[in-house]
Amino acid sequence: MASELIEFSNVIADIYDAAVEPALWRQALASITAYVGGSSAVLYWHDAATEKSEVLHLFNENPEYTRLYFEKYLPMNPMFPAGAFYDVGVVSSTNDIMPVREFVETRFYKEWVKPQGIGDALSVNLEKGTTRASLLNVRMDISLGFENGGARRRMALLVPHLQRAVSIGRLFDQQKATTEELASALDHVEAAVVLVGADGAISFVNEPATKMLGEAKLVHARDNALRAVDENTDRLLREVFQSAASGDTSVGLRGVAVPLTPGSQERWFAHVLPLTSGRRQEAGRANRAVAAIFIRKGAPNVPLSVLEAIAKDYKLTASEVRVLDVLLKVKGVRQIADTLGLSQATVKTHLQSLFRKTGSSRQSDLVRLIGGH
Repeated sequence: MASELIEFSNVIADIYDAAVEPALWRQALASITAYVGGSSAVLYWHDAATEKSEVLHLFNENPEYTRLYFEKYLPMNPMFPAGAFYDVGVVSSTNDIMPVREFVETRFYKEWVKPQGIGDALSVNLEKGTTRASLLNVRMDISLGFENGGARRRMALLVPHLQRAVSIGRLFDQQKATTEELASALDHVEAAVVLVGADGAISFVNEPATKMLGEAKLVHARDNALRAVDENTDRLLREVFQSAASGDTSVGLRGVAVPLTPGSQERWFAHVLPLTSGRRQEAGRANRAVAAIFIRKGAPNVPLSVLEAIAKDYKLTASEVRVLDVLLKVKGVRQIADTLGLSQATVKTHLQSLFRKTGSSRQSDLVRLIGGH
């Protein structure tokens, strides 16, 4: 008992050292991994609004598999989005999110998890927003099997200190307070991003947005203000900008999606995210902006809060939530199967279960269900 208390105290010291000096997070993760009884660890964030995940700090991770995860396997990860539904500070394991027998049959497990010698993984949400979850994930060696109660207990003991460290170091604050840092971050976002003031005045554009404004097919710049080519859409956008500036609750914390093309054409949306509340205010003040506009092809991603509400209302499994989530992004059973790394037969089974639980009969009904929340 005395030796465990000493080890526990040393781990906590490493965590708080890393809060002050981010370069020490790798050492802190090494201490956490050893204390919990894992083999590797990763701190990362996952954002449903921008379809992005980014590793912040790693310990004992294989760089090649990390690259493969982001290039190929991220959409196949069966732990998302359901893994992000857990309350902040609650430690979860693989079997909490989905049955192990189902997990080991996925392509994600067979092609990415098992070859690394990973068995179970313990995760905890350290911060959770309407679209983003910031997580710590400690992987366990495959020789240990699944469901290690002692490891879960030790992980839970560290959670309060990790949360304080995150708060102190603002480790997961991606909205930087300077224009230069924000520009560097947003230039790596694939969607076109524009920051605007209440009157649409443009204060920042990333590289994809610069190209889109130059083409002027959907949006363009008039007197340095963002304008939509379609007059009705332009009027709606300007109303949304004004609402964001005034703190109108109709815009909502997660923003609104404005279609830029008619339904019969290839669908493009402008997702308007207010920058007038919470931590977003810092990015807004630094850039004299009231809203960030993400322009991308296809329907906007479903916020985690919406998926979580639907999952609870209809008692959906993690696999059913994954299928529901991807319905807005691709069409047809084959495309869903390819995206999630599942067989078409498995996708059909999940769809039938979704129809039964929600009282729907078509995929379009499920899409409307999402839109109604």
